[in-house]
Amino acid sequence: MINFQTHTLSNGLRLILHQDLSTPLVAVNTLYRVGAKDEEVKRTGFAHLFEHLMFGGSKHIAQFDAPLQMASGENNAFTNNDITNYYITLPKENLEIALWLESDRMLELDFSQKSLEVQKNVVIEEFKQRYLNQPYGDVWLKLRPLAYKIHPYRWPTIGKEIQHISDAELKDVEAFFYTYYRPNNAILSIAGNIDIAKTIDLVEKWYSDIPSGVPQSKSIPPEPKQTEKRVLHHSADVPLNAIYKVFHMCSRTHKDYHATDFVSDVLSLGKSSRFQASLIREQGLFSSIDAYILGSDDPGLFVVSGKLQPGVSFEKAEEAIDKELDQLKTKHIHPNELKRVKNKAQSSFAFSSLELLNRAMNLALFEHLGDAQNLNLELEKYAAVQIEDISRVAQELFRDENSSVLYYAKNKKQ
Repeated sequence: MINFQTHTLSNGLRLILHQDLSTPLVAVNTLYRVGAKDEEVKRTGFAHLFEHLMFGGSKHIAQFDAPLQMASGENNAFTNNDITNYYITLPKENLEIALWLESDRMLELDFSQKSLEVQKNVVIEEFKQRYLNQPYGDVWLKLRPLAYKIHPYRWPTIGKEIQHISDAELKDVEAFFYTYYRPNNAILSIAGNIDIAKTIDLVEKWYSDIPSGVPQSKSIPPEPKQTEKRVLHHSADVPLNAIYKVFHMCSRTHKDYHATDFVSDVLSLGKSSRFQASLIREQGLFSSIDAYILGSDDPGLFVVSGKLQPGVSFEKAEEAIDKELDQLKTKHIHPNELKRVKNKAQSSFAFSSLELLNRAMNLALFEHLGDAQNLNLELEKYAAVQIEDISRVAQELFRDENSSVLYYAKNKKQ
């Protein structure tokens, strides 16, 4: 059980406070409810661009990292299709420094053409290195628009194309900031060795005068139900042929999310999993194969990805995958399989909760999803999954017309 208190400022900023007097540290997590899905179709990559811009200086602070390093603090950030998240860990005595830094860049960034050009170049270089010049790096640039036709999940966090970043203008960036990086669109989670009342006073001191923004009512179009299998063939200079097969699944808050998570675990979590035992060790069809889910706010994807052994055809590889998926649909899993994945979930949750920063992040995330208190119900929801739920979910997921497949071939000249 993770105990916490909540407080909401007059400008709409939601504050979550978790006290742990056993640690000398404090974790400060700021979640902005903006991700790649909030971008315009012809201006993608902005949320990720802002992940970089937010470290480029704010209204009163020229450098974000310098004072934090002097305070023995560490920080980082990440962006996905649903949220942007910034976090700081530092000694409890220096909590106010973190609040000073985070509140100032929430107030106003140092908008300048120079700063924009610097960060655009950084993002463009990242786009090239991670997505265009790395083996299999462009997989999600191809898979997302294959699986999604309407929903903005059809482009990855980095954006659809480099041109969208290079064409970004200062006025576009400012408009995006004042739309989404406002206190009423943020959740501030503070965990660690804190005094609750004093921490609320500090947050009020540093954040209360930041103007709130226009409330965002996101009218994101739902993805229509897929009615036929989609296929894409692609080749590149990669070491092995690979197959990526995705199925539309439920959202993160759906009642079947936890059972769907267990379906992926039964297939590929650990050496005793079905994919590892059958497709790698027994049949020798794959050098590696995984199943995992995208825990998206909106209905996401169940992913099967594998690197084929030399000489194995795509047809044979996919047939073997489908056979394993069909077995989940037609035969109940053994009770020991469910027990194994439940034990893994319990131990993973317990281990994750030991980390102070994880507690701060998860409290903010579950508040974003609807209620931070649901974090304390996670283990109950996993424990409630029954064998019959695995079969039922598998039947709903693993339908041919619900699949999109990318056959990623090694260039023949290699």
